Amino acid sequence: MELGQVGMSGHSDELWGLAVHTTENIFVTAGYDKTITCWNATTHQSVWTTTVAEEAQSADIHPDGSVLVVGLKSGRWMIFDARDGRYIATNVDGNEQHDSVKFSPDGHRLALGSHDNYIYIYNVSDDRQTYERHGRCQGHSSFITHVDWSADSQNLKSCSGDYELLFWDANTCKQATSAALLRDIVWSTYTTILGFDVAGIWPEGADGTDINTVGRNNGASLVATGDDFGKVNIFRFPVPQAKSESAVAHGHSSHVTCVRFINDDSALLSTGGKDTSVMQWSVSA
Repeated sequence: MELGQVGMSGHSDELWGLAVHTTENIFVTAGYDKTITCWNATTHQSVWTTTVAEEAQSADIHPDGSVLVVGLKSGRWMIFDARDGRYIATNVDGNEQHDSVKFSPDGHRLALGSHDNYIYIYNVSDDRQTYERHGRCQGHSSFITHVDWSADSQNLKSCSGDYELLFWDANTCKQATSAALLRDIVWSTYTTILGFDVAGIWPEGADGTDINTVGRNNGASLVATGDDFGKVNIFRFPVPQAKSESAVAHGHSSHVTCVRFINDDSALLSTGGKDTSVMQWSVSA
């Protein structure tokens, strides 16, 4: 694997929110500077920018590219038109930040992983303008850090601050424990930092806080990580073997907060913490 680097500027505080469009080479960043920016990954220029009243923590774009959800640090979450940044709605769940917000692959549901230990699931209207609470997943004993949907939109998996990996039935909001069911699930995304398929991403002697983010490519052949040491690492996926080799990219001067592949897998995006930067890495086999 070979990596090439392009840097983009535009934020003035920590970046944690990063969302990619499913069919176009555009992506969105959301940060503690209360700024949300949509970028063109080909021209490396901003498409639109909007500001909010609070620090932004997470983001995701609907599968059809129509709307954007942004999770804030206060427990609020906001919906915007992904095409021009127009504000649509604000909702509230709890009073703590939402570290992970994810639309289901079929676009009919939205999951929000909160610092209050719950995952909130909403039904999404056909016009993407209305969101109705479907239920709440309860079972983690620490804050939710990462959430993924299954490819059929029927199940979720989640990680928490105490390094626990749980699985959920999205229809009942109950924990799923069937080994046979879990073995056969195909995951639409892979952002959880724990699991058999990513066991080899952890370096020897690492503790649970060293790796902040994981992102698998759409072709399910590569997985990237971002760590506390400013490094972006790319592994062949799956990576179940301990001490697996990776391609390492250096560019961030602070902890890496989020990594995502763009829609055609030709590039990897990474966001930085204290360096407030957005990096775009070209990827070749």
